[in-house]
Amino acid sequence: MSARSWSTEFKQFILRDNVLDLAVGIVIGVAFGAVVTALVRDLLTPLIAAIFGKPDFSRLVFEINGSRFLIGDFLNVAIAFVTIAIALFLFVVKPANALTSRMRGRTPDPTTRPCPECLSEIPIQARRCSFCTVEVGPGKTAGAGTAA
Repeated sequence: MSARSWSTEFKQFILRDNVLDLAVGIVIGVAFGAVVTALVRDLLTPLIAAIFGKPDFSRLVFEINGSRFLIGDFLNVAIAFVTIAIALFLFVVKPANALTSRMRGRTPDPTTRPCPECLSEIPIQARRCSFCTVEVGPGKTAGAGTAA
């Protein structure tokens, strides 16, 4: 294998759509993660501190037989996880679901219909089902135009 063909293959691999999409997705994901982390750290955590009076639980520890259990650090991480999950749900998932459901409401005219005999999907203008070969009228609803 020559160096030129190796470089050509590598270039083709790197310039594939799915590799570029993956790279863009990772970069956007990292940037979005930073935004969500800042939202939780700078806005939601102080809000929790204003309500409950203590934003940092890292000093909560207990000892058993000389072993220190950093329960406060675990609580900080757990609270951060829950607030990040809530923030993602409220500010990303809910709006995305609303947008998706709005877009789904605008369906184009159907191009297929079910066969009245076997219920396979056939083109609307079909005169005969390609699966069970029953005659159907073009553009008719299921059951109409069936040969007796």
